[in-house]
Amino acid sequence: MPVPRSGEPAAVRIAVDLLGGDGAPAVVVDGALRALRADPDLRLLLVGPSEVAGDVIGALPPADRHRASVRPLRGAVGMADPPQRGVRSDTTVRGAALAVAEGAADALVSAGATGAIVTAAVLSLGRWPGIRRPALVATIPAIGGPVALLDVGGSLEARPITLAGHALLGAAYADVVHEIPRPRVGLLSVGHETGKGDRARRTTDPMLAGLKLGGDAHYVGLVEGYDVSSGERADVVVTDGFTGNILLKGIEGAYALAGGPPPGGAAPRAAALLGVAGTVVVCHGGATADDLASGLALAADLYRTRAIARIATALADLIEVTT
Repeated sequence: MPVPRSGEPAAVRIAVDLLGGDGAPAVVVDGALRALRADPDLRLLLVGPSEVAGDVIGALPPADRHRASVRPLRGAVGMADPPQRGVRSDTTVRGAALAVAEGAADALVSAGATGAIVTAAVLSLGRWPGIRRPALVATIPAIGGPVALLDVGGSLEARPITLAGHALLGAAYADVVHEIPRPRVGLLSVGHETGKGDRARRTTDPMLAGLKLGGDAHYVGLVEGYDVSSGERADVVVTDGFTGNILLKGIEGAYALAGGPPPGGAAPRAAALLGVAGTVVVCHGGATADDLASGLALAADLYRTRAIARIATALADLIEVTT
Protein backbone atom coordinates (compact mmCIF):
# COMPACT_ATOMS: atom_id res chain seq x y z
CA MET A 1 0.00 0.00 0.00
CA PRO A 2 1.18 3.57 -0.57
CA VAL A 3 2.62 5.25 2.49
CA PRO A 4 0.97 8.33 3.99
CA ARG A 5 2.28 11.72 2.89
CA SER A 6 5.17 13.13 4.86
CA GLY A 7 3.92 14.87 7.98
CA GLU A 8 0.40 13.50 7.62
CA PRO A 9 -1.02 12.53 11.02
CA ALA A 10 -1.44 8.80 11.52
CA ALA A 11 -4.60 9.16 13.63
CA VAL A 12 -7.87 8.31 11.90
CA ARG A 13 -11.44 8.54 13.20
CA ILE A 14 -13.89 5.89 12.04
CA ALA A 15 -17.65 5.90 12.60
CA VAL A 16 -18.80 2.38 13.43
CA ASP A 17 -22.38 1.20 12.97
CA LEU A 18 -22.91 -0.72 16.24
CA LEU A 19 -26.22 -2.26 15.13
CA GLY A 20 -25.21 -3.40 11.62
CA GLY A 21 -24.92 -7.11 10.85
CA ASP A 22 -26.31 -10.47 11.88
CA GLY A 23 -24.18 -10.66 15.01
CA ALA A 24 -24.63 -7.06 16.11
CA PRO A 25 -24.05 -5.61 18.58
CA ALA A 26 -21.85 -8.23 20.27
CA VAL A 27 -19.72 -8.99 17.20
CA VAL A 28 -19.27 -5.29 16.44
CA VAL A 29 -18.20 -4.56 20.02
CA ASP A 30 -15.64 -7.37 19.89
CA GLY A 31 -14.36 -6.30 16.48
CA ALA A 32 -14.04 -2.67 17.57
CA LEU A 33 -11.98 -3.67 20.59
CA ARG A 34 -9.69 -5.85 18.48
CA ALA A 35 -9.13 -3.00 16.03
CA LEU A 36 -8.37 -0.51 18.79
CA ARG A 37 -5.84 -2.87 20.35
CA ALA A 38 -4.16 -3.50 17.00
CA ASP A 39 -3.87 0.15 15.94
CA PRO A 40 -2.84 2.67 18.63
CA ASP A 41 -3.64 5.60 16.32
CA LEU A 42 -7.21 4.49 15.65
CA ARG A 43 -10.12 6.48 17.07
CA LEU A 44 -13.70 5.23 16.94
CA LEU A 45 -17.01 7.05 16.94
CA LEU A 46 -19.43 4.43 18.20
CA VAL A 47 -22.84 5.03 16.62
CA GLY A 48 -25.57 3.20 18.49
CA PRO A 49 -27.15 2.73 21.92
CA SER A 50 -25.15 4.31 24.74
CA GLU A 51 -25.10 1.09 26.74
CA VAL A 52 -23.59 -0.83 23.83
CA ALA A 53 -20.96 1.83 23.27
CA GLY A 54 -20.29 1.64 27.00
CA ASP A 55 -19.33 -2.01 26.60
CA VAL A 56 -16.52 -0.95 24.27
CA ILE A 57 -15.33 1.97 26.35
CA GLY A 58 -15.55 0.04 29.61
CA ALA A 59 -13.37 -2.77 28.21
CA LEU A 60 -10.56 -0.35 27.33
CA PRO A 61 -7.80 0.54 29.77
CA PRO A 62 -8.59 3.89 31.41
CA ALA A 63 -5.73 5.55 29.57
CA ASP A 64 -7.26 4.54 26.20
CA ARG A 65 -10.89 5.45 26.80
CA HIS A 66 -10.47 8.83 25.12
CA ARG A 67 -10.01 6.94 21.84
CA ALA A 68 -13.71 6.03 21.70
CA SER A 69 -16.63 8.45 21.66
CA VAL A 70 -20.38 7.94 21.30
CA ARG A 71 -23.15 9.17 19.00
CA PRO A 72 -26.26 7.71 20.67
CA LEU A 73 -28.85 6.33 18.26
CA ARG A 74 -31.20 3.39 18.62
CA GLY A 75 -32.67 2.90 15.15
CA ALA A 76 -31.52 -0.29 13.46
CA VAL A 77 -31.82 -1.38 9.84
CA GLY A 78 -32.50 -5.11 9.63
CA MET A 79 -30.85 -7.24 6.96
CA ALA A 80 -34.27 -7.84 5.36
CA ASP A 81 -35.39 -4.20 5.54
CA PRO A 82 -35.69 -2.18 2.31
CA PRO A 83 -32.70 0.03 1.41
CA GLN A 84 -34.87 3.12 1.87
CA ARG A 85 -34.70 2.65 5.62
CA GLY A 86 -31.12 3.92 5.38
CA VAL A 87 -32.63 7.35 4.64
CA ARG A 88 -33.86 7.79 8.21
CA SER A 89 -31.59 9.95 10.34
CA ASP A 90 -32.48 8.02 13.51
CA THR A 91 -30.77 4.85 12.22
CA THR A 92 -27.21 3.98 13.15
CA VAL A 93 -26.05 3.57 9.55
CA ARG A 94 -27.33 7.00 8.52
CA GLY A 95 -25.94 8.51 11.72
CA ALA A 96 -22.52 7.08 10.92
CA ALA A 97 -22.66 8.40 7.36
CA LEU A 98 -23.72 11.85 8.57
CA ALA A 99 -20.80 11.85 11.01
CA VAL A 100 -18.44 11.53 8.04
CA ALA A 101 -20.31 14.21 6.10
CA GLU A 102 -20.11 16.59 9.07
CA GLY A 103 -16.40 16.02 9.63
CA ALA A 104 -16.88 14.22 12.95
CA ALA A 105 -15.37 11.06 11.45
CA ASP A 106 -13.00 10.27 8.57
CA ALA A 107 -14.55 6.99 7.43
CA LEU A 108 -17.54 4.71 7.94
CA VAL A 109 -17.62 0.96 8.57
CA SER A 110 -20.78 -1.14 8.76
CA ALA A 111 -21.75 -4.79 8.46
CA GLY A 112 -25.40 -3.91 7.94
CA ALA A 113 -27.63 -4.34 4.93
CA THR A 114 -25.67 -3.32 1.84
CA GLY A 115 -28.55 -1.45 0.21
CA ALA A 116 -29.11 0.66 3.31
CA ILE A 117 -25.39 1.45 3.63
CA VAL A 118 -25.16 2.55 0.00
CA THR A 119 -28.34 4.61 0.33
CA ALA A 120 -27.11 6.32 3.51
CA ALA A 121 -23.68 6.99 2.00
CA VAL A 122 -25.07 8.46 -1.23
CA LEU A 123 -27.53 10.73 0.56
CA SER A 124 -25.06 11.88 3.20
CA LEU A 125 -21.81 12.13 1.22
CA GLY A 126 -22.96 12.53 -2.38
CA ARG A 127 -21.74 10.74 -5.50
CA TRP A 128 -18.79 11.59 -7.67
CA PRO A 129 -19.79 13.62 -10.74
CA GLY A 130 -21.13 11.29 -13.41
CA ILE A 131 -21.45 8.25 -11.13
CA ARG A 132 -25.00 6.96 -10.78
CA ARG A 133 -24.20 3.49 -9.48
CA PRO A 134 -21.48 3.26 -6.82
CA ALA A 135 -19.71 -0.09 -6.73
CA LEU A 136 -18.31 -2.31 -4.00
CA VAL A 137 -14.82 -3.60 -4.74
CA ALA A 138 -13.32 -6.61 -2.96
CA THR A 139 -9.71 -7.73 -3.21
CA ILE A 140 -9.31 -11.41 -4.11
CA PRO A 141 -5.93 -12.91 -3.12
CA ALA A 142 -5.37 -14.71 -6.41
CA ILE A 143 -2.42 -16.94 -7.20
CA GLY A 144 -0.92 -14.39 -9.58
CA GLY A 145 -1.47 -11.41 -7.27
CA PRO A 146 -4.42 -9.39 -5.97
CA VAL A 147 -7.50 -9.09 -8.18
CA ALA A 148 -10.04 -6.29 -7.75
CA LEU A 149 -13.51 -7.76 -8.21
CA LEU A 150 -16.41 -5.35 -8.68
CA ASP A 151 -19.25 -4.96 -8.23
CA VAL A 152 -19.86 -7.36 -5.32
CA GLY A 153 -23.24 -6.02 -4.22
CA GLY A 154 -23.54 -2.25 -4.54
CA SER A 155 -25.64 -2.31 -7.70
CA LEU A 156 -27.44 -5.43 -8.89
CA GLU A 157 -28.19 -4.23 -12.42
CA ALA A 158 -26.04 -5.31 -15.38
CA ARG A 159 -26.57 -2.43 -17.81
CA PRO A 160 -23.58 -1.88 -20.14
CA ILE A 161 -23.15 1.74 -19.03
CA THR A 162 -22.99 0.57 -15.40
CA LEU A 163 -20.41 -2.11 -16.21
CA ALA A 164 -18.32 0.46 -18.09
CA GLY A 165 -18.36 2.67 -15.01
CA HIS A 166 -17.23 -0.28 -12.89
CA ALA A 167 -14.30 -0.82 -15.27
CA LEU A 168 -13.14 2.77 -14.74
CA LEU A 169 -13.49 2.49 -10.97
CA GLY A 170 -11.72 -0.87 -10.83
CA ALA A 171 -8.79 0.21 -12.98
CA ALA A 172 -8.17 3.23 -10.77
CA TYR A 173 -8.50 1.14 -7.60
CA ALA A 174 -5.95 -1.40 -8.86
CA ASP A 175 -3.53 1.41 -9.71
CA VAL A 176 -3.91 3.39 -6.46
CA VAL A 177 -4.54 0.68 -3.86
CA HIS A 178 -2.86 -2.42 -5.32
CA GLU A 179 -0.07 -0.34 -6.92
CA ILE A 180 -0.38 -2.13 -10.27
CA PRO A 181 1.04 0.34 -12.81
CA ARG A 182 -0.64 -1.17 -15.89
CA PRO A 183 -3.83 -2.87 -14.70
CA ARG A 184 -5.43 -5.49 -16.95
CA VAL A 185 -9.22 -5.20 -16.94
CA GLY A 186 -11.48 -8.11 -17.85
CA LEU A 187 -15.24 -8.52 -18.14
CA LEU A 188 -16.66 -11.60 -16.43
CA SER A 189 -18.59 -13.91 -18.77
CA VAL A 190 -19.08 -17.59 -19.60
CA GLY A 191 -16.16 -17.81 -22.01
CA HIS A 192 -13.19 -15.89 -23.40
CA GLU A 193 -14.46 -15.82 -26.97
CA THR A 194 -16.06 -12.72 -28.41
CA GLY A 195 -19.85 -12.98 -28.41
CA LYS A 196 -20.08 -15.13 -25.30
CA GLY A 197 -22.46 -14.19 -22.50
CA ASP A 198 -25.82 -12.49 -22.16
CA ARG A 199 -26.92 -9.36 -23.99
CA ALA A 200 -25.38 -7.02 -21.42
CA ARG A 201 -21.98 -8.72 -21.70
CA ARG A 202 -22.11 -8.86 -25.50
CA THR A 203 -22.88 -5.13 -25.62
CA THR A 204 -20.33 -4.14 -22.97
CA ASP A 205 -17.42 -6.08 -24.48
CA PRO A 206 -16.90 -3.84 -27.57
CA MET A 207 -17.70 -0.78 -25.46
CA LEU A 208 -14.81 -1.55 -23.09
CA ALA A 209 -12.52 -2.36 -26.01
CA GLY A 210 -12.86 1.23 -27.19
CA LEU A 211 -12.94 2.90 -23.78
CA LYS A 212 -10.02 4.87 -22.35
CA LEU A 213 -9.61 3.45 -18.86
CA GLY A 214 -7.11 5.99 -17.57
CA GLY A 215 -3.36 5.80 -17.09
CA ASP A 216 -1.90 2.63 -18.56
CA ALA A 217 -4.88 0.43 -17.76
CA HIS A 218 -6.05 -1.68 -20.67
CA TYR A 219 -8.93 -4.01 -21.47
CA VAL A 220 -8.03 -7.68 -22.05
CA GLY A 221 -11.49 -8.93 -23.05
CA LEU A 222 -13.82 -11.51 -21.55
CA VAL A 223 -12.66 -13.59 -18.59
CA GLU A 224 -14.15 -16.55 -16.75
CA GLY A 225 -14.70 -17.38 -13.09
CA TYR A 226 -11.44 -19.25 -12.67
CA ASP A 227 -9.52 -16.22 -13.93
CA VAL A 228 -10.57 -14.39 -10.76
CA SER A 229 -8.81 -16.86 -8.47
CA SER A 230 -5.79 -17.33 -10.74
CA GLY A 231 -5.07 -13.67 -11.45
CA GLU A 232 -3.16 -14.62 -14.60
CA ARG A 233 -5.34 -12.82 -17.18
CA ALA A 234 -6.70 -9.80 -15.34
CA ASP A 235 -5.97 -7.59 -12.34
CA VAL A 236 -9.52 -6.20 -12.38
CA VAL A 237 -12.63 -8.28 -13.06
CA VAL A 238 -15.83 -6.39 -13.81
CA THR A 239 -19.34 -7.72 -13.32
CA ASP A 240 -22.72 -6.76 -11.88
CA GLY A 241 -23.36 -6.80 -8.14
CA PHE A 242 -25.67 -9.81 -8.26
CA THR A 243 -23.16 -12.07 -10.02
CA GLY A 244 -20.19 -10.58 -8.18
CA ASN A 245 -21.67 -11.17 -4.76
CA ILE A 246 -22.44 -14.80 -5.58
CA LEU A 247 -18.93 -15.32 -6.97
CA LEU A 248 -17.29 -13.67 -3.95
CA LYS A 249 -19.12 -15.87 -1.48
CA GLY A 250 -18.36 -18.94 -3.58
CA ILE A 251 -14.65 -18.10 -3.51
CA GLU A 252 -14.77 -17.58 0.25
CA GLY A 253 -16.44 -20.95 0.65
CA ALA A 254 -13.77 -22.58 -1.51
CA TYR A 255 -11.05 -21.00 0.65
CA ALA A 256 -12.71 -22.42 3.75
CA LEU A 257 -12.82 -25.92 2.24
CA ALA A 258 -9.22 -25.65 1.05
CA GLY A 259 -7.91 -24.47 4.40
CA GLY A 260 -7.36 -20.84 3.44
CA PRO A 261 -6.46 -18.49 0.59
CA PRO A 262 -3.21 -18.66 -1.42
CA PRO A 263 0.04 -17.98 0.51
CA GLY A 264 0.57 -14.30 1.18
CA GLY A 265 -3.11 -13.44 0.77
CA ALA A 266 -6.04 -13.00 3.11
CA ALA A 267 -9.68 -13.85 2.50
CA PRO A 268 -11.67 -10.75 1.50
CA ARG A 269 -13.46 -9.71 4.66
CA ALA A 270 -14.63 -6.28 3.58
CA ALA A 271 -15.26 -4.23 0.45
CA ALA A 272 -14.68 -0.55 -0.30
CA LEU A 273 -17.51 1.52 -1.74
CA LEU A 274 -16.33 3.48 -4.79
CA GLY A 275 -18.20 6.40 -6.30
CA VAL A 276 -19.21 8.30 -3.15
CA ALA A 277 -17.40 11.30 -1.73
CA GLY A 278 -15.99 9.61 1.34
CA THR A 279 -14.32 6.48 2.68
CA VAL A 280 -16.91 3.74 3.24
CA VAL A 281 -16.20 0.08 3.96
CA VAL A 282 -18.86 -2.63 4.00
CA CYS A 283 -18.39 -5.91 5.87
CA HIS A 284 -20.46 -9.06 5.39
CA GLY A 285 -23.74 -9.23 7.24
CA GLY A 286 -22.46 -12.47 8.78
CA ALA A 287 -19.12 -10.90 9.70
CA THR A 288 -17.12 -12.20 12.65
CA ALA A 289 -15.23 -9.98 15.08
CA ASP A 290 -12.06 -10.55 13.05
CA ASP A 291 -13.95 -9.51 9.91
CA LEU A 292 -15.06 -6.26 11.57
CA ALA A 293 -11.53 -5.57 12.76
CA SER A 294 -10.26 -6.23 9.22
CA GLY A 295 -12.85 -3.82 7.80
CA LEU A 296 -11.79 -1.13 10.25
CA ALA A 297 -8.14 -1.66 9.29
CA LEU A 298 -9.03 -1.37 5.60
CA ALA A 299 -10.95 1.87 6.19
CA ALA A 300 -8.06 3.33 8.18
CA ASP A 301 -5.58 2.38 5.46
CA LEU A 302 -7.73 3.84 2.68
CA TYR A 303 -8.10 7.10 4.55
CA ARG A 304 -4.47 7.42 5.59
CA THR A 305 -3.27 6.92 2.03
CA ARG A 306 -5.96 9.24 0.62
CA ALA A 307 -6.94 6.39 -1.69
CA ILE A 308 -10.54 7.43 -2.32
CA ALA A 309 -9.60 11.04 -3.09
CA ARG A 310 -6.77 9.90 -5.37
CA ILE A 311 -9.09 7.56 -7.28
CA ALA A 312 -11.62 10.37 -7.73
CA THR A 313 -8.89 12.67 -9.03
CA ALA A 314 -7.60 10.03 -11.45
CA LEU A 315 -11.08 9.59 -12.90
CA ALA A 316 -12.01 13.28 -13.12
CA ASP A 317 -11.42 13.49 -16.87
CA LEU A 318 -12.92 10.07 -17.68
CA ILE A 319 -16.04 9.77 -15.59
CA GLU A 320 -18.46 11.24 -18.17
CA VAL A 321 -18.80 7.74 -19.62
CA THR A 322 -21.18 6.78 -16.81
CA THR A 323 -23.66 9.62 -17.30
